[in-house]
Amino acid sequence: MGADIKKLRSRIKSVDSTLHLTKAMGLVASSKIRRATEAMNKSKEYEKAFSNVINMLTSCQECSTSPYMQENSTGKICLVVIAGDRGLAGGYNANIFRFAKEYDNAEIIPIGKRSCDRYSGEVVLAESFSSNDAVTMSQELCSRFAKGEFDKVGIICTKYISIMSQEPQIKWILPLQKGEGANSSSMLFEPDEVTILNSVISEYIAATIVSSVRESYAAEVAARRFAMDSAGKNAQTMLDDLQLKYNRARQGAITQEITEIVAGSNV
Repeated sequence: MGADIKKLRSRIKSVDSTLHLTKAMGLVASSKIRRATEAMNKSKEYEKAFSNVINMLTSCQECSTSPYMQENSTGKICLVVIAGDRGLAGGYNANIFRFAKEYDNAEIIPIGKRSCDRYSGEVVLAESFSSNDAVTMSQELCSRFAKGEFDKVGIICTKYISIMSQEPQIKWILPLQKGEGANSSSMLFEPDEVTILNSVISEYIAATIVSSVRESYAAEVAARRFAMDSAGKNAQTMLDDLQLKYNRARQGAITQEITEIVAGSNV
C-alpha cells in the first residue's frame, strides 16, 4: 500500500509539472498570435495588390514571350516547403511533410527549422524570415526557371483558416498563368509590358514567399496554442483522477493502520 502511495505521489508531481509547462507554452503562443496574424494580414494585402498588377501584365498578348510564362519540359519541379521552427503544435509539421510526400521527386528548398532538419538544408527560421531572405531566394528561383531547370516552381505552406483549423496547401508560382478578366487598357506600361514583367517578377515571387511564410507562422502559433490548451485539459483531467486514487489509497492505508492498532489492543 505504501509503495502505491509513493508511486501515485510521484506521478502526480510529474503530471503537475507537465501541466505548468503546457500552460506556460500556451501563454507564450497566445502572446504571439496577435502579432503573427497582423503580419500575415499585411503581407497578404501586399501580395494581393502585386498579384493584380501581374494579372494585368500577363493578360497582355505580348507577355506570352516572357521566359516566366513558358512551359518547360524537363520533368523536374522545385518546391519551397515551409514548416515550423518547433514542435508541440499538434499535427502542424506532420501535415506539411505528409503533403510534401506527394511530390517525391521534387527539389526541396526548406524554410523553418523542422523543414531544414528533415531535408538537410541550411537552417532558415520561419519566425525571423525577412524580406531580404525572400528576395535572395526569389532571384535564384527565377534565374533557374528562366534557364529551363524546372517545369514548375511551387510553395507548400499552411493555410490559416481559424485558430482551431489550419490545412496544408500548395501555391504554384511559376510558370505564370495568363491573366483573366484583367483590364489593362487604361494603364500605360513603360517601356513595355514584357520588360516590366521580367523586371518585377522576382519581387512578386518574393512577396508571395513572404506572405506564405507569415501565414504559415500564424498557423503554427495558433496550432500550438490549441494543442497546449488540449494538453492542459487532458493533464488536468489526469491529475484529478490521480489525486482521487491517491486520496483513496491514503485513506485505505490509514484505515488499515487503525484496524491493526485496534486488533492489537484486543490481544
